Amino acid sequence: MIFAVFSRKGNRITEVSVSGHAGYAPKGEDIVCASVTSALQTVINGITEVLKVPAQVQVDENKITCTLPEDSDSQAAQAFLNALFLQLNLLAEDYPKTITLKNLEV
Repeated sequence: MIFAVFSRKGNRITEVSVSGHAGYAPKGEDIVCASVTSALQTVINGITEVLKVPAQVQVDENKITCTLPEDSDSQAAQAFLNALFLQLNLLAEDYPKTITLKNLEV
């Protein structure tokens, strides 16, 4: 199962953390994992490379976390993160029992 946690302060997403494996197919053949990875890379690259928001990105063995700076007021970064939430939610609907999304108020 893939776990995606969106930390929020009010209506602002401050951090997203994604971990796990979908378990839809063996590693290397799992279209759900590939879809999540692609969406996550696009969003993080969009925020850090296109928008130049100095987000902190932590990549571990089976987990990636992207944290926006406290003073970030980038509406475009919020649009990217909301689009990621929407995409992961749609994948969770299409592939039940592979993705869990959680909103966490911080």
